[in-house]
Amino acid sequence: MSDVKYSKEHEWIKLEGDIATIGITKHATEMLGDIVFTELPEKGTSVEKDGTAGVVESTKAASDVYTPISGEVVDTNQAIVDDPSKINQDPENSAWFFKLKVKDKSEMESLMNKEDYDKFAKESSS
Repeated sequence: MSDVKYSKEHEWIKLEGDIATIGITKHATEMLGDIVFTELPEKGTSVEKDGTAGVVESTKAASDVYTPISGEVVDTNQAIVDDPSKINQDPENSAWFFKLKVKDKSEMESLMNKEDYDKFAKESSS
């Protein structure tokens, strides 16, 4: 899955054409524990790279969800609002958070690949 990149805030991003799908990583869900609430950005909202784009709350903590790149929100995943536990079950696939129409694809270059992210996640949790 070389088309997936990762941020230091534990988000993943998958780019398909001009549309980027964004969610939180499995590592993030393991740190948070059981997720009980999520808030997503409104469709049509413009978001800037590294800006806050949502919130997840677990039984242990609340955490902001950041956007790894800039763009306009074109879709949100209502299923994870209705049942936040889906995020714990499949964080890097069906439990995506939102989709963006990408403003600047070059922003992807500052993100990590899977191997680098796994190393970063392991180091940051020890």
